[in-house]
Amino acid sequence: MLRPTVAAKRLQEEDDRRALHDRVSFSLAARLGLHCRSTLQFLLQTEVHTYAFSVAANSILSIFPFIVLLLTLIRRVFHSTAMYNVVLQLLRAYLPSNQDFVIRNLQFLANVKGRGQIFSGIMLLITSTGIFLPLEVALNSIWGFRKNRSYLMNLLVSLGLAIACGTLAMLSIALTAENLRILGVAIGDQNFVFRGIGFVVMKVSAVSATIGIYFLIYWLLPRGKVPVRAVLPAAIITGLLSETAKNVYILVLPWLNFQEVYGPFSVSVTLIFWSFLSGMLLLGGAYLSAAEHSARAQAQRDTEAAEG
Repeated sequence: MLRPTVAAKRLQEEDDRRALHDRVSFSLAARLGLHCRSTLQFLLQTEVHTYAFSVAANSILSIFPFIVLLLTLIRRVFHSTAMYNVVLQLLRAYLPSNQDFVIRNLQFLANVKGRGQIFSGIMLLITSTGIFLPLEVALNSIWGFRKNRSYLMNLLVSLGLAIACGTLAMLSIALTAENLRILGVAIGDQNFVFRGIGFVVMKVSAVSATIGIYFLIYWLLPRGKVPVRAVLPAAIITGLLSETAKNVYILVLPWLNFQEVYGPFSVSVTLIFWSFLSGMLLLGGAYLSAAEHSARAQAQRDTEAAEG
């Protein structure tokens, strides 16, 4: 039989464990609320807008050379009409406006034989650095890494990320094309069922590739060790939010009157604004992942200290 003092001590320990569990559970909900507010405050900072605008400008300079090289490789190396058509359909789904105009000109550039493809590769190398350099500075600041890479090292990392993202996009396109081929053999490719399922397959492929690109940027670009566990959920959430935000952006485009204000330059303005919004989402996801990782680590230390 337990003595009164021992029984009271055990009851007190049980109460402490329950209180600790309740406090940790409450702190998780409280952290999520605080993270949302702090992320909004973070996105309102001047530096964040500067980084996002820099990423937007260089994204516009890099996306077209990237697509030209992609179409050229598919047409002249892989000789795959199915993959070529998948790229065009993904462009229609990704571009917020003027899809026919942009796709027609990209096809023309990809079909012209000459030094255009070589120049596209050089421009992609230069502009990818313009994208990843401000992103590295921003991500280092978010994660608390005080030292940035040198320009040469950032150039090498940018080139590696550009190749990795391009490879991921190529694999996604190849898998999509193969899935559509198998689907066409199974149910035929001239009915509404094929079109509906094909649309879903391409959407899933595009979102999956976007999530993969976000993950590579979050994980590899900062100049320090970033846990996979911290950035993978952020990449998934940001990828899904990016697709949702794009659909909302397309819906509100008619009310923005870019055509009336910018005339023939409205295509570029539309893409720049969308790239800016994507950059803001990317940085917001990075901040959210870092904030939650820091809070989780602190909660674990508090738990270990209380139990010890």
